[in-house]
Amino acid sequence: MELKTVAIENPDHLNLILGQSHFIKTVEDIYEAMVNSVPMAKFGVAFCEASDKCLIRHTGTDEALTELARKNALLLSAGHCFILFMKDIFPINVLNAIKNVPEVCRIYCATANPVEVVIAETRQGRGILGVIDGFASKGVESPEDIAARRQLLRRFGYKQ
Repeated sequence: MELKTVAIENPDHLNLILGQSHFIKTVEDIYEAMVNSVPMAKFGVAFCEASDKCLIRHTGTDEALTELARKNALLLSAGHCFILFMKDIFPINVLNAIKNVPEVCRIYCATANPVEVVIAETRQGRGILGVIDGFASKGVESPEDIAARRQLLRRFGYKQ
């Protein structure tokens, strides 16, 4: 077995969700979950098929985001994973809908941070062991940091 990392290409620091699924209809069901959760959602999703033809399955409402998803899925090429890129949407707005898609087995991350995916590769194929989402902690928040966090959540409309 060989261990490697794959850096997710995300030049515009878009929000993304990386997960594992189990069936070819994943892209269509994630598409439906997205458009039913956020009207006029801009996104692209790609799914690594790990049986039969082993193709990168893809769809979306924005061609550039769909291309970004296809490109990253091909870089990963790891059994039945999917990657979803979103524009002007926070993962918190769609995460439960994605988790409720019957084919979705696991969510590895939902972030706009830089992401590295830890991959194991064998003669059979590749699989995701985990992710490195962002950076290491640099300390503990101060009272000023707490106030800033609370203000940010209210500015985004998540708290009153």
